[in-house]
Amino acid sequence: MSNRRTFTDLLLWTVLAFVLGLVVCFSFLPLMGINPFTAAATMFGGVFADVYTMGNILVKMTPLILTGLAFAFTFKANLYNIGAQGQFYVGCTCAVSVSLALGGRMPGWIVMILAMLASVAGGAVIGFLIGYLKAKFNANEFLVSMMSTYVITYIMQLLLRTVLQESKHEYIKTNKLDKSVWLPKILPGTSVTLGIVISLAAAVIVWFILYKTTLGFRIRVTGQNMDAARLSGINPKKEFMTAFAISGAIAGLAGFVEVNGLQHMLLTGLDSDVGSYGIGIAIMASAHPIGVIFSSLLFGILQVGGTVLSHSTDAPASIIDLMLGFVMLFVLISFYFRRKVELARMKKKTAGEE
Repeated sequence: MSNRRTFTDLLLWTVLAFVLGLVVCFSFLPLMGINPFTAAATMFGGVFADVYTMGNILVKMTPLILTGLAFAFTFKANLYNIGAQGQFYVGCTCAVSVSLALGGRMPGWIVMILAMLASVAGGAVIGFLIGYLKAKFNANEFLVSMMSTYVITYIMQLLLRTVLQESKHEYIKTNKLDKSVWLPKILPGTSVTLGIVISLAAAVIVWFILYKTTLGFRIRVTGQNMDAARLSGINPKKEFMTAFAISGAIAGLAGFVEVNGLQHMLLTGLDSDVGSYGIGIAIMASAHPIGVIFSSLLFGILQVGGTVLSHSTDAPASIIDLMLGFVMLFVLISFYFRRKVELARMKKKTAGEE
């Protein structure tokens, strides 16, 4: 009954946050001379108008699932990985480096496996370093992970201006990857690639790790009560490093599916909001790996719907960011109130038992 009530609360608060975010966003449209009801009908009608547009939803949600999982994994240990964007960029850099170096020289599927492993390893190293600083010096992982994104971004910019820059040295991007290392498309008539399958599989694997293995149990116990975990023989510092390493690996994997699956190159400013959106997605899903899939689907619908709206009406392209921003804001507010309701319910239950 308790789990059912928790799920019901999560669903209601999430729907409320989603609706309020859209209502507030659409309330600005009359200032631009746009009828909000017509705009809503246009947006949601356009999203499901054809197979290609619906496929774009899956394309958008592919990296969002992984960055959402990255934040959710550390959140289970009561840690905050705000640096998924940086780990994503490390994954992008590793994937494009391996793909450019080996593409066309080795069988494509071997190069893609090596690029994927490099992305995962690169993200894991960054995550482990953040976890190590937390475990060794009790550094604030929120600040360390956030600042690491800036450092990684500038390093990536340096590489794009030097060793990774395209052959003509005219643009801040890499050469296009050889077609043999592109992730294959799986839905005819769309841009959906094998990346969505990789992301969905990652969500299932993360769920299995968290809820079906001793490692996941140790991480969750550490997050719920560090002192109790320590008394039961669990080393919280070890779990900090493990949780952050796995989280970084997941975010790095997002870099691989984006570079080899969609962009086929690395360029400056690539998906600069994918890390921050992942935070909102994880919170909306209450950090549950399977819930992250559905939260990413909602965000994907909003992104594609915003594009449809900006193309079909006089609404500016920034309407997409406005919608996502308001929805994320209300998701964070709903998390605060949802948590207060849960705590009040727990206190009432404890008082009743006493």
